[in-house]
Amino acid sequence: MTTPTYVARRGQLETYFDRTAVDAWARLTSDAPVGRIRATVRAGRDEMRATLLSWLPADLTGLRLLDAGCGTGALSAAAAARGATVVGVDISPTLIALGRERLVGGAGPGRIDLRVGDMLDPALGEFDHVVAMDSLIHYPAKDVEAALARLAARTRCSILFTFAPSTPLLATMHAVGQFFPRGDRSPAIEPIGATRLAHRIDGHLGLSAFRRARSRRVARGFYISQAQELVRR
Repeated sequence: MTTPTYVARRGQLETYFDRTAVDAWARLTSDAPVGRIRATVRAGRDEMRATLLSWLPADLTGLRLLDAGCGTGALSAAAAARGATVVGVDISPTLIALGRERLVGGAGPGRIDLRVGDMLDPALGEFDHVVAMDSLIHYPAKDVEAALARLAARTRCSILFTFAPSTPLLATMHAVGQFFPRGDRSPAIEPIGATRLAHRIDGHLGLSAFRRARSRRVARGFYISQAQELVRR
């Protein structure tokens, strides 16, 4: 069951990604020229995506992967190129439509199914691996914890996710971002202390079948995010 705060924030994110900043995200997720600040975000996202992909098996043939909050499907495409059957889900119909356009011509040996919907929907089925890149950074710790537990119930091998680490630099950049024109602002993020999140994961009954493994922080200008790997025991 999703919490009221999760549902409320999901609605805000849908409005942002599907209406407010569609053009900005279409450019950011392409190779089109962008400004200095967005260039650091693009570089950070590219590095984070490469990090998460490196934590997955090199050969994903026969494995089912959920790209939770897939956006335009860049990670989905990379996983499918390694043989995975990928379900990419995002709340933005516009980003999903853009992703489908970019994937015309095939995805390599694997398969991709890009869908509009909620990444926590149990109807999506079970998966060998789940990747949630920067899709949980907008939710408070209690919602992140609950979301991970719901995903864990349908994951056979590993969950890879990112969170916004609570750091002075991130707090400063978030404050500076409030001076941008409203249409250029990203949705509010919810910084979480790494130690605090680790304690919540370790103490959650719904996550007891998983252990924390690799973790890596990526910081590129205005992009700061931390990856965490959960592996089934």
